[in-house]
Amino acid sequence: MRSVDEVLAAAVERQDVPFVVAMAGDAAGTTYSGSFGEAAPGRAAGEDTVFRIFSMTKAIGSLAAMLLIERGKLDAETPVEEILPAFGRLQVIDRFEGDEPVMRPPRTRATIRHLATHTAGLPYEFWSDDVRRYMKATGHPTALAGTKAALNYPMVRDPGTGWDYGIGIDWLGMAVEAVDGRRIDDFCRQEIFEPLGMNDTVFELDEGRLARLSAVSARNGEGGFTPANLVPPPHPEVYGMGHALYSTAPDYLRFLRLFLGRGSLDGQRLLREDSVDWMLADHMGGLQFTPMVTVMPMVSADCNPFPEVRKTHSFGFLRVEEDVPGMRSAGTQTWAGVLNSHYWFDPAKDMAAVIMTQSLPFVEPRFTQVYEAYERALYAR
Repeated sequence: MRSVDEVLAAAVERQDVPFVVAMAGDAAGTTYSGSFGEAAPGRAAGEDTVFRIFSMTKAIGSLAAMLLIERGKLDAETPVEEILPAFGRLQVIDRFEGDEPVMRPPRTRATIRHLATHTAGLPYEFWSDDVRRYMKATGHPTALAGTKAALNYPMVRDPGTGWDYGIGIDWLGMAVEAVDGRRIDDFCRQEIFEPLGMNDTVFELDEGRLARLSAVSARNGEGGFTPANLVPPPHPEVYGMGHALYSTAPDYLRFLRLFLGRGSLDGQRLLREDSVDWMLADHMGGLQFTPMVTVMPMVSADCNPFPEVRKTHSFGFLRVEEDVPGMRSAGTQTWAGVLNSHYWFDPAKDMAAVIMTQSLPFVEPRFTQVYEAYERALYAR
């Protein structure tokens, strides 16, 4: 078995990834750190490299909601429209007649739990042909536009009837704002980032962090990488808790270690142990993760991690329900950002890890092979 360093150094040398920063830890602290390649021309990757973490934001949005649930200010079963009336005006795409969408009212009401588990019927356009066709027919902006209007597109199915990866946690962040009264950036800074010492996790970049920001690359036809650009919108109307954050590998590892400590990090308690247990349980009510089939191959390949293993969703994470031999255990929680920044934490084996680069398309096979080799090497140590 190759060492973790050997796996990652070879991946950069082969151009499987443009660069990589990887870290692992347990409840007590950091157990591995390695950085290989240049995060930007002439600048080596390192623990201080700043990443656009995109959908790694989602778990932080879910924790924000969990804090309010623990305090009795929010309930997982509350219909979203009771907190955000605009949500109650969303319709379901019933069918298309030619290029025109035909709408109908939803037969069930989406709850806070549906938002956190991607079962509200609101997929991204990257993995939903219905949403892509709707946006093309109506001129509706992308979900990443940073406006409230951009999030007001229709469902593709009734809430609670299937898993569709999308914008539920953007709506969840707005629900946190409505219930708490603070903007979500202020809430996260005061309630999560400062208590956990996540000093480089921000919604807007200052000059110092901008100087440490990694470059973005896209796979080209020659097997290498070409410069690309994909960024959260600066100074948006609403910070989407599905995609808006910047962070570093050490910061995000601290966030993951909170859950290994069952709500406590380095002696600082943020959540009760029973709250963590509730949050990390299967919240899908009999539904399961379904493969994400791309409709935009330049953005993402098809996504179906560990296809032989049953997967559900907790209150914020994809959850593996069976052991993966030589790798993660049943109950492991995981997800990623679209630029191939990935994480998991395995409570049964007291392990958390991140592997981060900035490249498109998401989960392309060459990257996925690196991720798997990294995970196997960590567990083999």
